[in-house]
Amino acid sequence: MGFDEMTAGGLPVGRASLVEGGPGSGKTVFALQMLVNAAQDNDTPGIFVAFEEAPQQILANCREFSWAGSDRDELGVTFVDAQPSIDLIHSGDFDIAGLLAIIEAKARKSGARLIVFDAIDIVLSLMKDTTSMRREIYRLHNWLLERQFTTLITSKLHDEHSDWQAFPAFDALQFMVDCAIRLEHNIYDGVSQRTLRVRKYRGSGFEQNPTPILIDRNGIDVAFSRTDRADRVPVSNERVSSGVDALDAMMGGGYFRGASILVTGSPGTAKTTLCGAFADAACARNEPTLFVSFDSRPDEIVRNLSSVGIDLSQHLKSGLLRLENMRALEGNAETHLMRIRQAAEVHGARCVVIDPLSALSKAGNRGVAPSVAERLIDSAKALGQTVLCTSLLANTTDIAEGTPLQISTIADTWIHLSYLVLGGERNRALSIIKSRGTAHSNQVREMHLGENGVSLSDVYSAGGEVLMGTLRWERERADELAERARHESNLRVQEQLDTDAREIEAQIGILQLRLAAAQATSKARGTHEAERLRSSKATLRQTVAQRSGRSGQMSGHDDD
Repeated sequence: MGFDEMTAGGLPVGRASLVEGGPGSGKTVFALQMLVNAAQDNDTPGIFVAFEEAPQQILANCREFSWAGSDRDELGVTFVDAQPSIDLIHSGDFDIAGLLAIIEAKARKSGARLIVFDAIDIVLSLMKDTTSMRREIYRLHNWLLERQFTTLITSKLHDEHSDWQAFPAFDALQFMVDCAIRLEHNIYDGVSQRTLRVRKYRGSGFEQNPTPILIDRNGIDVAFSRTDRADRVPVSNERVSSGVDALDAMMGGGYFRGASILVTGSPGTAKTTLCGAFADAACARNEPTLFVSFDSRPDEIVRNLSSVGIDLSQHLKSGLLRLENMRALEGNAETHLMRIRQAAEVHGARCVVIDPLSALSKAGNRGVAPSVAERLIDSAKALGQTVLCTSLLANTTDIAEGTPLQISTIADTWIHLSYLVLGGERNRALSIIKSRGTAHSNQVREMHLGENGVSLSDVYSAGGEVLMGTLRWERERADELAERARHESNLRVQEQLDTDAREIEAQIGILQLRLAAAQATSKARGTHEAERLRSSKATLRQTVAQRSGRSGQMSGHDDD
């Protein structure tokens, strides 16, 4: 029930405990549930002594609880009808000694060590004086001490605001017991709120603050969970996809496994769409996912998200996705917390989506909603569940002061959605305010919703002004045309340069040909001149030789 965690183990064994509460606060349910759980879970039989209602009525009233069977014997509890008879009520002269003897005999027969005295104030208030009341209280106290039964006594609430002074002997009950519990049922702004508070517990530490409780088909559930639980799932470095590739890139790979993600924004900024994308991605990884909506019915969510390319119907058919619709004013915040926890536990959810969590802060829940939201996130993280919550901001300036539930400080990742109205259009934008443990983009991205899902693009700024939608398209188109004109102009200049270069290259080619021709002519002339010189030399040598020969002939003739 959560009560065991509040008291570090439950009721004191072999001691007496007192449960006080007003009408409808759950005293009888608390007592009977304790006995049934002990009998069914620990094989420990108990005795239920009824002073106000007949056992048949009590069983009929509790028949709808999941732990109550159709047969009294299935409960493992022995009932004793101790309603005072009409004759004793008129005389006022009786004691509980005979009743205690009957209880002791039944305890020996069944082996019971747990006893509940339900509405003992009924019989005590019928006694004729305070002395008789105190006598019977001490008789009961001594009897319990001698036999060391684990006892739970229920009584109507008596305090300074009611009729305490009318029954001064009841103060002995407060001092007699080792554990005193108070149940309260109040109405705040038209919404029912139930709480449990441990007023004292001898020999043990306990939670001293009032703790919300819920009475539903499972009986009483105490909304208490220790933050220092030893079974907390270790912190993980694993990443899980948000369902939007561009958003994953902005966060370095997606959300951390077991993290808490908060998505804030005004109405119409596509918070539910991001929830659907995350749920779709989780189911695609074969992870059971719980999607709780406070705004729309499951079939409406499936229809609406299909228009942006998110098909949740396939995951509903496979059983991986569970869609729950809750209404904020159909119960208090604690009721919704319990229902969400129970649904997540039954479904075995690894991912939980709540859209919007800020619905819990409506009338009647404003005081407790922040605590509920904090405990919801803490319990999910303790179980290793990745939880994504949305919070409605009625005004974009609200972001400066946080969310209505004040959970922005405990969320690991905070994504803010907004819109910009320009040129007769409303365009969406996304930014990451924080994401603990990972580098993340500080840029604002324009968010587009289309038939293929969610996409993000860089916000376009011109002259210090952020442009989106049609204005952005027009400015981009104008810039594109200007860039195209510059490109075409550059092409024309380049073509002219290429033409000039070709002309120059052609002229260079002609000059090179003329140079080659001149060089060839010059070479030919040089060769011809060399041949002429060689010829001249040869002629000269021949002439000289001829002359030398004639001269020799002439000399020989003279000798003859």
